[in-house]
Amino acid sequence: MAENTREARTEAVRALEAEFGELISRMRRVLADNAQRVSPGMLPGAYKVFTTIVRRESVTLSALAESLMADKGQISRTVRELEELGLVRRTPDPDDGRSSLLSPTAEGLDRLAAARAPQESVLLDTLEAWSVEEIRDLARLLHALTAGETP
Repeated sequence: MAENTREARTEAVRALEAEFGELISRMRRVLADNAQRVSPGMLPGAYKVFTTIVRRESVTLSALAESLMADKGQISRTVRELEELGLVRRTPDPDDGRSSLLSPTAEGLDRLAAARAPQESVLLDTLEAWSVEEIRDLARLLHALTAGETP
């Protein structure tokens, strides 16, 4: 079968879909494990909210809800839980007095680093035989796929 036929492309995309399914299953387990290490009983959804705040460094509740494509009320409840755990803090938004900025606390960053450490070493070990260029290529291609762009 020629490599550029519709059938070959369909077969390749189906194989990619299967691999993504496996990756998603594995990542769900990783996220659930990391959430438990950050705070026993933490749900993966709360972990996702927390790590998004960490990645954004400082974000409003509205922008966070939009980023996660989630209900603002649910995000607000989750953020309150993260605040009670000492992982997140609110500060007044200097650009909008009616709003607050959410950011991680030093304790939150420390707990997240400790929670991620076991999995990060597994990923580093798994990619040991890969060149830095191959790792960067994979990241670039995944970004293009996620963004719907041509690499």
